[in-house]
Amino acid sequence: MSLVTVIQFAERQLPHALRRRTAPVLLRLQSMLTEENDTARAQRMALIAFVIRVVSAGIAFLSQIIQARLMGEFEYGIFAFVWVLVVVFGNLSCLGMHTAVIRFLPIHRSESDHSLVRGLNWTVRVFSMVSASILAAIGMLVLHLAGEKIAEYWMVPLFLGLFTLPMIALGDVLDGTSRAHGWTVTALSPTYIIRPVLILVFMLLAVWSGEPRTAVTAMTAALGATYATTLFQFVRVTWRLRRNYGRGALRFSVLPWMKFSLPVFLVDGIGFLLTNSDVVVVGLYMPPDQVGVYYAAAKTIALVQFVYFSVKAAAAPRFSAIMAAGDDDALASFAGQAARWAFWPALGVGLCVLALGEFLLSLFGSTFTSGYILMVILFAGILTKASIGPGEILLSMAGKQKLCVMLYTVTLAANIALNVTLIPHFGLIGAASATASAMVVEAILLHIAVRRVLGIVLFAFADPRPAQKIAKARP
Repeated sequence: MSLVTVIQFAERQLPHALRRRTAPVLLRLQSMLTEENDTARAQRMALIAFVIRVVSAGIAFLSQIIQARLMGEFEYGIFAFVWVLVVVFGNLSCLGMHTAVIRFLPIHRSESDHSLVRGLNWTVRVFSMVSASILAAIGMLVLHLAGEKIAEYWMVPLFLGLFTLPMIALGDVLDGTSRAHGWTVTALSPTYIIRPVLILVFMLLAVWSGEPRTAVTAMTAALGATYATTLFQFVRVTWRLRRNYGRGALRFSVLPWMKFSLPVFLVDGIGFLLTNSDVVVVGLYMPPDQVGVYYAAAKTIALVQFVYFSVKAAAAPRFSAIMAAGDDDALASFAGQAARWAFWPALGVGLCVLALGEFLLSLFGSTFTSGYILMVILFAGILTKASIGPGEILLSMAGKQKLCVMLYTVTLAANIALNVTLIPHFGLIGAASATASAMVVEAILLHIAVRRVLGIVLFAFADPRPAQKIAKARP
């Protein structure tokens, strides 16, 4: 039975009055699932991506609970810290090439230049593997030279993490290659579904076979799961590429690819570091058991951010379309609407998560409930950020990417500086306060930038148009 048939059956079961109200929504959903125009395909990709991310969040949350139960807060804290480092540096080692392939592959394909497509695919794979391997080698040298300065319990997990870096980087460029073709399931399911499931399965099998419940066992499971997932994705993507473009000569246009990838690396890299810098700094200053408590609290309250990510995904194409039409009033109106879309659902979801907060944290283990106050503090920052909506998307669609880089550089610097200042004095509460304060800084900077550049008051509780009217009245 197809999804369209299910929708039609569900519609027939509704009362007549409700059916009349829901008919337009169901009709749009049906057209999105069946039509073959560019808009419908883009909507299907967005829907599939959202579903995968929601399923992934559930899998990741369950997996983290089981791992924390198996290892306890100390070993779990070691694993969480090392795994965050692996994901961050694996992504950064691509230097933006995983995004460059999304930008250039459709262009070369539309020109029927298959040799350039093959050259691009070869380049991003080799480049990511080589750069990640160099970074891993540097990391191993640092660990060797550091010697006794690093606590012994960090050494083996860190070495295992360094061996994982090349596969993380290769997986990211394979993700980008798949996205460039519209293969959404092939792009997202390995990283967001298959890999976390395999990490958990390998960990459970190792414990069942008698291996100790330690971070070393968990990192070994993560290493095996990452290699298995990435190699499977490599074979699958390679087979589909050869079916589409065949075998043949390779052509390269490295300079334009690199000119695009490096600025993107700065934007994406800063954003990625901003998302994970708190866990990294906590790991540098606090013992592993405290890292585990902070990580559990941060990941639990992060469930609220799915609202924000959903609004960003929906708002980007709408912002672009309105700007193309040149309708400033419509742009201001929709920007204010997007801010309200982000704030009110985030408030509702956040309050529900906080109401269940101690219960959710207790699933990780009884000692993790001490992280509830961290959830409250982090939620304040998340809510402040949600109150101005997808401001960075609005600026990006207006062609202000360099301004976004500047804003996020300042925000990242503030985040790290606040963490370094507050953690030694206030511990985990200082870490949560620093991260929440950085979100407030981000929100204020975006609000000011949007108001000054576009003349829009971007705030959930404000009319977005007065500032624009004032800007129009200026000579």
